[in-house]
Amino acid sequence: MKNLFLVRHAKSSWEVPMHDKDRGLTCQGVKDAHLVSSEAKDSIPKTYVIISSTAKRTTNTALIFAQNLSYPIESIIYKDDLYTFDENDLEKVIKSYSNSYESVILFGHNGAITDFVNKFGDVYIENVPTSGFVHLKFETEDWKKIKKGKIEKIIFPKNLR
Repeated sequence: MKNLFLVRHAKSSWEVPMHDKDRGLTCQGVKDAHLVSSEAKDSIPKTYVIISSTAKRTTNTALIFAQNLSYPIESIIYKDDLYTFDENDLEKVIKSYSNSYESVILFGHNGAITDFVNKFGDVYIENVPTSGFVHLKFETEDWKKIKKGKIEKIIFPKNLR
């Protein structure tokens, strides 16, 4: 059994002109990440790994989740190849994970997140919003062999406000 928890980064700021990768979170983004991570706490197994894109908005979101889940921040794995908006690239990354990882919390970007969820999930989601959390469960022991999974939990910030 493999558990994949996909989290789209929290709302980021477009106010200051800068490279896309360097954009930080808005105040609302910080609030939503705290809200969703607190709600998700009971859905996450005891053992898991956090893997995040290297973009500032995803690393900040991952740090907020880690704080609320009591996960050691020095154990977060940062991967440049998660800085993708393409579902096929995201799929390749996920299928390359070590099978020693039973459960992964992945922090990434849209459209990759929404498109991946719709390709591998059993429920259509029009759009995974910023700070959106989707838990997919796969009936396999091998990340390379993931196929259609089951969506176990969806947490969107608008449903918690």
